[in-house]
Amino acid sequence: MTTTQYETIPELGAPAHERDLVVMKFGGSSVADTDKIKGVAQRLVAARAAGSRVVGVLSAMGDTTDELIELAHQISDRPHPREYDMLISVGERISNALCAMAVHDLGHEAISLTGSQAGIVTDTVHGKAKIVDIRAQRIHDALKEEKIVLVAGFQGVSTTTHDVTTLGRGGSDTTAVALAAALGAETCEIFTDVEGVFTADPRLVPDAFKLAAVTYEEMLEMAASGAKVMALRSVEFARSYGVRLRVRSTFGEGEGTWIGEENPAMLEKAIISAVTHDTSEAKISILGVPDRPGIAALVFRALAEAGVNVDEIVQNLSQHGVTDITFTLPKTDLPIAEPILARTAKEIGAAEIVQDPGIAKVSLIGAGMKTHPGVAADMFAALADAGINIEIISTSSIRISCVVRAEDVERAVRAVHERFRVVIEERVGA
Repeated sequence: MTTTQYETIPELGAPAHERDLVVMKFGGSSVADTDKIKGVAQRLVAARAAGSRVVGVLSAMGDTTDELIELAHQISDRPHPREYDMLISVGERISNALCAMAVHDLGHEAISLTGSQAGIVTDTVHGKAKIVDIRAQRIHDALKEEKIVLVAGFQGVSTTTHDVTTLGRGGSDTTAVALAAALGAETCEIFTDVEGVFTADPRLVPDAFKLAAVTYEEMLEMAASGAKVMALRSVEFARSYGVRLRVRSTFGEGEGTWIGEENPAMLEKAIISAVTHDTSEAKISILGVPDRPGIAALVFRALAEAGVNVDEIVQNLSQHGVTDITFTLPKTDLPIAEPILARTAKEIGAAEIVQDPGIAKVSLIGAGMKTHPGVAADMFAALADAGINIEIISTSSIRISCVVRAEDVERAVRAVHERFRVVIEERVGA
């Protein structure tokens, strides 16, 4: 189970929604080259011409961040965290400055701001910083001057050291939603290269359906279970501050998908929202663990203090005074977790630690499942009929997740989506 520290913004408190204010976030694929940046500028100008005050948040162009990360690792096997953040925050500044130039050429006023110039204040944790405050006076001033404000996503400035920090994966989404909350915007629009939120990854399930609307809770589970369309932290922000989200395509005029509060009428139906998958995790098994109080707390406290997010956890029944503990965690956290687990295993007297990076997770998500028995059995049957073995099962009130072998995950997604197709079609009105 992933433990999330919710970010708070003490100085928010906008008295009411500013209905003429729109925050528009554009991902890396939306600004991948200069022609696409010009297209984004046209969207921003169109929104301004329609009477809205506009704040844009742009990601880095295309693969710029990945290229900067590669440069860092060509220099150093373990780049210094402060300098690493200084480096990888550059991409967003480039795209926002270029877009501001394009807006000027279209005859409108614009200003590009870094995260620190926009007043985004974070803690001091480099690479995974959390927002603690937004001091948006400079944005307010620019909006009063009728400028389109462009803010570099993914970054801020630490509250004590005043160093540049980055917010981690999906940081531009988090920037956009936090600004929408701080500025009192009713809606934050997330522009991407897909038409909205789908019932499964269209690359695996070509006939997956686009959802017109999902709840915050459903989107949280989808994001946590591998859906890439929205970052988990941004949805948490939106739910906490009542910001409606709209996911739509940069390259079309479709309605997209709205994300907001639950519709009570829909909760009585057997609704399945989506089948998601995640190949980014590894499985760790600690074998021969002494079965006595406090052992699990010792293991997972050490990981938590190092910033390692743990997902599914399974502990076997004790036999002869020992047990096995199995859990999943992001593969990117393995280098951090390995020495901690080796030290902890020795301290508690465990027999062995086994790593297994060859796993994946397939999840079934839907607000309606909590009042309808049999959903889990149908999912397990779909996987069994496809010849897919389940290694770990975890559930919430609106999610069922199964860990399977990585090579089976695509078949698993298709099998589960097909088993629930009738229910999914009811959800989308197909």
